[in-house]
Amino acid sequence: MNEHFLTEIQIKQFKCFIDFKASGFKRVNLIGGKNNVGKTAFMEACYINVHSININTMITAIYNIKFDRESLNILYGYKKDIDQQAILDSTKCYIADSNLFSIKYSISEKDALKTYQLNINNNSIFINANEFSIIFETIDNVRIIDNFGWSDGGIIWAYQAIQKQDQENQLNTFIREFDDSLESFKIIGDKPQCKTNGVYRDIVEFGDGLRHYISIICALYACENGYLFIDEIDNGIHYTQLDRLWEIILTLSKKINCQVFAITHSKEMLESFARVSEKLEERDISYTRLVRNKQQEIKTVVMDYEVFLNSLDQEHEVRGW
Repeated sequence: MNEHFLTEIQIKQFKCFIDFKASGFKRVNLIGGKNNVGKTAFMEACYINVHSININTMITAIYNIKFDRESLNILYGYKKDIDQQAILDSTKCYIADSNLFSIKYSISEKDALKTYQLNINNNSIFINANEFSIIFETIDNVRIIDNFGWSDGGIIWAYQAIQKQDQENQLNTFIREFDDSLESFKIIGDKPQCKTNGVYRDIVEFGDGLRHYISIICALYACENGYLFIDEIDNGIHYTQLDRLWEIILTLSKKINCQVFAITHSKEMLESFARVSEKLEERDISYTRLVRNKQQEIKTVVMDYEVFLNSLDQEHEVRGW
């Protein structure tokens, strides 16, 4: 286990989580559970924590997760004016400790005074809202992919890592394995395109599955020595392609030293994850299942390689939906 990987986290306050603990994370981690149990919020909490190396990167991460959730409203004009401060302020509190960082972000509004409290590893600052400004600072190798894959801009950015590492031919091989009618992938002008029947066509013509697949592969290369978070990893991807996708993720994440967290609702994806891990004898994996107890508190069961495979072999109810 690489020392920079996230191995445990205590989410003291964030969205649906209050005093929630989870540990035992490995290089590649799959997260499951019923709808609305908090899987995406859990992934977001982990993303904020590993992205918070300073105040600016903390603020950027908190802003990004809300902006991504509002992206469809912004795209279709339901929110015409992007108020950056309002987007940030929609997250009132984030408090979490991990093996990497102890983070606190909160907004206090008292006696007509609005104050931001920001704390990283016990170094606190308090900023009056009138003096607060958002300075965006992104860590390039810490990224989230939403359930539809990246936009054209995101793919174009990540494809640069493919080019820098001279992996264009490898990407084309992966794409042909996904669909043998596809010949190659290129960025032409400002559009990601795939070649089929000798003609390059925009990837929007091929469905969400291909976009998601290409996004994941490009992001893995771009997140070398970092972290990749993938929401609804199997979205749009046919069950016959799941084993190959996991082979790519398990192999590339090891090669480039990237820790991966992925969310699924799919029994097929869960079984594929176990099957491929066993085939590759890849033990640096975990399965995290989120559940609610009778008191509606969110709890977790984190299974390592051996426990996970044994649970499936014994047909225990690990699916959780």
